[in-house]
Amino acid sequence: MLTKKEQRLRRARQTRIRIATQGVARLTVNRTNLHIYASVISGDGAKVLASASTQESDVRKELGASGKGGNAAAATVIGKRIAEKAKAAGVEKVAFDRSGFAYHGRVKALADAAREAGLQF
Repeated sequence: MLTKKEQRLRRARQTRIRIATQGVARLTVNRTNLHIYASVISGDGAKVLASASTQESDVRKELGASGKGGNAAAATVIGKRIAEKAKAAGVEKVAFDRSGFAYHGRVKALADAAREAGLQF
């Protein structure tokens, strides 16, 4: 029987195989209890074009007290920030890679904010 983490990684692997055939940049999301991370990775998977997380000092100041990186409001900030950085790097269209996490809560908040800020996926 697979553990919860192994199940998530299995789902993530299947998604990445499907995204690799598209050949577009991908927006990956990783979340922990305290933080959320987002990266835009090139179509061939060799290079990180942009990244944002709640551990960045600018974001921590914006969110206020420490420990505020694990909520939907923080995910919204990261979604806007990654969209701005991706557009600055010349990326407009991405494939969304939720890394096996459910499309709910913080992951959904990040995706919605990135769409509102101009990323297409």
